[in-house]
Amino acid sequence: MLDFGFVHLFYHEYAALTKSSQQPDLSLKSGAATELMEAMRGLRSAIGALTLTSGVINVLALTGSFYMLQVYDRVLSSHSVPTLVALSVIAAALFIFQGVLDVLRNQSSGRLAMLFDDRVANVAQRLIVQQPILGMSRSQAQVPLRDVDTIRAFLAGGGPVAFLDVPWTPVYLAFVLILHTWLGLLCLAGMVLLVMLTYLTERLSKQSAKELSAADNRRRVVADANARNAEALTAMGFGDRAISRFEQLNRHFLDLQTRSSDLVAILTGLSKALRMILQSAILGLGAYLTIRGEITAGAIIAASIASSRALAPVEQVIAHWRGYLQARLSYRRLEAAIQLLPRRGERLVLPAPVQSLSIEGAVVCIPGTQRIVLQGASFQLLAGQALAVIGPSAAGKSSLARALTGIWPLTRGSIRLDGAEFDQWSAEQRGRSLGYLPQDVTLFEGTIRENICRFDPTAKSDAIIAAAQAAGIHEMVLRLPDGYETDVGADGTALSAGQRQRVGLARALFGDPFLVVLDEPNSNLDADGENALTNAIHSVRARKGVVVVVAHRPSALAAVDLVAMVNGGQLTAFGPKDDVLKQVLRSPVRSVG
Repeated sequence: MLDFGFVHLFYHEYAALTKSSQQPDLSLKSGAATELMEAMRGLRSAIGALTLTSGVINVLALTGSFYMLQVYDRVLSSHSVPTLVALSVIAAALFIFQGVLDVLRNQSSGRLAMLFDDRVANVAQRLIVQQPILGMSRSQAQVPLRDVDTIRAFLAGGGPVAFLDVPWTPVYLAFVLILHTWLGLLCLAGMVLLVMLTYLTERLSKQSAKELSAADNRRRVVADANARNAEALTAMGFGDRAISRFEQLNRHFLDLQTRSSDLVAILTGLSKALRMILQSAILGLGAYLTIRGEITAGAIIAASIASSRALAPVEQVIAHWRGYLQARLSYRRLEAAIQLLPRRGERLVLPAPVQSLSIEGAVVCIPGTQRIVLQGASFQLLAGQALAVIGPSAAGKSSLARALTGIWPLTRGSIRLDGAEFDQWSAEQRGRSLGYLPQDVTLFEGTIRENICRFDPTAKSDAIIAAAQAAGIHEMVLRLPDGYETDVGADGTALSAGQRQRVGLARALFGDPFLVVLDEPNSNLDADGENALTNAIHSVRARKGVVVVVAHRPSALAAVDLVAMVNGGQLTAFGPKDDVLKQVLRSPVRSVG
């Protein structure tokens, strides 16, 4: 059977919204459906306008048939010029009205596309933020936004209009049947053939659309990797091989796209040829019936116009079929992706944490897998304490940092701030009490001021400068050409690696968060930068905050009072710095990092 689920969504949503009260019951909706339906709630008026306008347009489309029927059967037989003038004026007025409605319908289709983008783009952006955490590449993470663009293009391109016209084909068929049974049966036969052609289009295009989408994603992933590794490609001279790899994937994508376009072009041509043959057959059969005296000459023209109108929507559906398949695939992909998003709901606003951070029996897996990277971790930090997490590479240190910041959810166990588990805080509220400096520091395109204050438009200048001073970069920023208004460029490339890391530290310290998690914060710092880092940790402790530092270099331990040893995904030691370091020196693993 044909799957019109994507198009039916708009009918279903409109019907549900018009029947619902001001407080709709969402108990029957869950997961992705709820999220996407709620995002699309504002489409009601555009869907209603499209449906209503399409109905009126399709009724007015019978104007030409009635006009020709009256002209041939009444005007020509009576030779009445006034009747001809009156009919022509009425028909012209109705045609103008139909044209105006057609313009409004096309505008409504454009508004529907705009509203869809407006309602769903923010959900897609949430997915773009969430999916890299699950291990996807930046190119793969951009797929939801491209899906929104695909659906918007289908809506704006008149795709829904073609589908909205299809339910009116029985009206034109009934009109032709009224004129004569044989004419109606011939029109019905043509409709059946076109529906079969539509089914054939679905069968042949469905797999092609999936392959095309997969090929497009593969070439985008390679293109993104080439862009991210541009320096290595240039320095080591294998840029041509990387480009050749992309060209192979791109050529495969273009072959699939050409094949898909050819298929739709063939089926569209067949549908047009079939419609023209049928229209001529209607005229021929009508002439035969007129000779036999069973219908009038006007009925021939009226039947030809009505049958053409009856078949046109199916032909238009076939012409839009590739866009429909892509939009349907994109919609389903959005549904599936939204299931990965954490549910957003109203939460009680808890007081900002000021006392403790505790982790109890934490088990962490790489998101999307069952691979355990940290298990059984338990400890507590009180206000004013700082912990350094040490251990060999791939031991689970960064996994612990991601868990402490809520980036990676716990498989088992709990993390609490002042006794409240992380899921009792909204991401926004928890973020105000948390500062994080990731291992790979990337700044946002914008100014240093915007990056430090986390793009908060209400941030006070004093708070921004205080964060910069805490990170020891205030004087460095003032020496830049535009000071705090210096544009850092894409990914912060206008700054050196050390400068990016120190701006990232200032961002982590902005707003005096209670918990500050620093993942290898001195990997790109010189001696001055390391001194500034030590002073920053001391300042957080002095204001009764909590600091967790993932350390590879011993200098990061200068300002901490506690040390945790992570090895093989387990917390093997925890306690005062001197005691743990002595234990580490006695153990086979002698490296701090």
